[in-house]
Amino acid sequence: MNIDIESEIIRVIDIEMKGLSLLREHIDSSVKSAVETIFNCRGKVILTGMGKSGLVAKKIASTMSSVGTPAIFMHPAEGMHGDLGIIDAEDVVIAIGKSGESSELNGVLPSIKSVGAKIIGIMGDGNSTLAKYSDVVIKIGDLEEACPLNMAPTTSSTVTMVLGDAMAVALMKMRDFDLADYALLHPGGQIGKRLTMRVSDVMLKGSNNPVINITESVKNCISEISSKLAGAVSVVDNDSKILGLVTDYDIRRHIEKEENIFSMEIKDIMNPDPVFVYEDEKAFPALRIMQEREKPITILSVLSRKNLVVGMLRMHDLVKEGL
Repeated sequence: MNIDIESEIIRVIDIEMKGLSLLREHIDSSVKSAVETIFNCRGKVILTGMGKSGLVAKKIASTMSSVGTPAIFMHPAEGMHGDLGIIDAEDVVIAIGKSGESSELNGVLPSIKSVGAKIIGIMGDGNSTLAKYSDVVIKIGDLEEACPLNMAPTTSSTVTMVLGDAMAVALMKMRDFDLADYALLHPGGQIGKRLTMRVSDVMLKGSNNPVINITESVKNCISEISSKLAGAVSVVDNDSKILGLVTDYDIRRHIEKEENIFSMEIKDIMNPDPVFVYEDEKAFPALRIMQEREKPITILSVLSRKNLVVGMLRMHDLVKEGL
């Protein structure tokens, strides 16, 4: 069959947008009651559903967990064979079913009710079995599916997912869930790293820290830069207090002037006023310091709060960490 693909895509989008508009018009006290029930839950939040409703339930559970409301998914069929054991009286179960008559889903509802857990039902038919077992009934209505047969859950899946997102965000705000909380739950993501990673987590330290006493020779200074592969070396006094910084650029600059660099002292070639950061500072602001200077730099000496040189921070390492 030849079809106008662009027109068909637009038709589907229009139908699903209409479904979302109908959802918006029908938001009532049942949704408020559902959110408050979840917020006041002292146990677990468990989502369940069959087929595409189950996939939507998994997504909602994942979203809730990532923004401050711990939630898990239970497959109804697995529930009928023992997984119901995870549910107790203080839990809230969010059961999703377009028709509200899925045999697998309805098969676990009596047991959930007997345990004493609260049931929030999300369905299309307010007179369904799922609705009768639910303590809170959220009706998404008899929506036109984007499927040309009006059979495959398309619009109803989108509407339910958006409803789940809205409830998760409402709970997020009720819990005052902020960026710091988000970072704790997403340590592997860029936002999490920017909020939690410290300079000490990524700096060169210990035997890898390029550092040299100001009394040493320029030859030893160059050797320290080369052996530590840092492109620079912190210059310190006998108490490990910073006096300056020598970079490979400083060395090249003097060589290009045809100066006898090996007859010079370290103090003659170092930058006596280097930019530095503290080891307990966040790593992302340190990266910004490097990038936002009029002349960007790629190396920072790292100090302890006692002003002792304890490391070297390289832009390369920060970028490699995904900051």
